[in-house]
Amino acid sequence: MRKLLLLSVLVVLTSCSHRFLDFTVISTKNIDMTKSSHFTRGKSRVSGKDKVHVIVFIPTGVPNLKEAVDRAIESTPNCIGLLDGVVYQKYFYGIIYSQSGYVIEGTPLIDPSLAESGIEIPKYRKIYLDKKGKIKSSEEITSAEYLAEKEKMTKKTKI
Repeated sequence: MRKLLLLSVLVVLTSCSHRFLDFTVISTKNIDMTKSSHFTRGKSRVSGKDKVHVIVFIPTGVPNLKEAVDRAIESTPNCIGLLDGVVYQKYFYGIIYSQSGYVIEGTPLIDPSLAESGIEIPKYRKIYLDKKGKIKSSEEITSAEYLAEKEKMTKKTKI
């Protein structure tokens, strides 16, 4: 009986983490490489996560590595990328509830010219393009408006 109880506890607490990717430089932002000689390294490492929940074998989404990278980059002001980092894939499997996701860790790559310019870069912006791909207009939006737009777009693309 004790062996069965121990085995069931071990099965319930099963989780795994493995090194998915090592990288030298990674970014999801557009970087002006002509200014690369002015970039600096951050003093401490940062991390970003993206995970999804699985309830009774039904996933609530798909973990997105780009979201994890964005969260790590956005955790440091004026950061444009990450250096010398690692991506881990982590998951926990249970019978009723599970989790799966990515964790990224790295040293921030900072562009000091963003701070010196004094320009506040909006976090979210909606851009309208004409049929030729030229920018017609642009407007700053809130986080709630961004999430609403994102939800509309993902609903349209689901199969």
